[in-house]
Amino acid sequence: MPHRNVLEIGPGRGMLTKYLLEKDYQLLVVEADRDMVRFLKKNFPALKDNIISADFLKIPLSPLFQEEPFALIGNFPYNISSQILFKMIEHKALIPEMVGMFQREVAERVIALPGSKSYGVLSVLVQAWYEGEYLFTVDKSHFNPPPKVQSGVIRLQRKDIDDIGCDEKRFRAIVKQAFSQRRKMLRNTMKPFLSGNALLDEPFFTQRPERLSVDDFIQLTNWVEKHNEHTKK
Repeated sequence: MPHRNVLEIGPGRGMLTKYLLEKDYQLLVVEADRDMVRFLKKNFPALKDNIISADFLKIPLSPLFQEEPFALIGNFPYNISSQILFKMIEHKALIPEMVGMFQREVAERVIALPGSKSYGVLSVLVQAWYEGEYLFTVDKSHFNPPPKVQSGVIRLQRKDIDDIGCDEKRFRAIVKQAFSQRRKMLRNTMKPFLSGNALLDEPFFTQRPERLSVDDFIQLTNWVEKHNEHTKK
């Protein structure tokens, strides 16, 4: 990772941490399990005061490196991995890169392309801001005890953009609404946003959400914005 500031989430017994400490990183680790915090303090004295005993989802991120950008890394707890990604997007200005291990199905969902069964809300919201790459699969036999699922490691690198070309809050709402009934055509799922608009009769709205690219969702958001502006007049 080319970034000096690195935040590791959920280091546990330090299986990844020990390698990060060998690098020239300004490393902070966030660990919610107090037993693991005690283990880290005892076995990794080089971390000194760089262990944050807290839930990553509940801590403010900007103070961690005095508002400087940092890379995110970790063997992420599978039960909160999606929430970690959503928080990353929320703080995208601070996080130019992420490398993490996820349940393989989640990893595949993050980088899935339109038309794939894995393509969904997480795919669109992450890919609006980040370029994704699937690095490798980690077989469950490498864990002790072995989990019931396979794992996958992905890298996300933030795109060189300051905005996505539409209202971000509405973009999120439209993506979530579209995939809330992913087997239905857009002309049905978009009625709450485009009620009475002739656009709903256009061929574009005969598609299902998994066929739409990120750019398509951005265009859809802008159509909704124009519709709202018109109805207010």
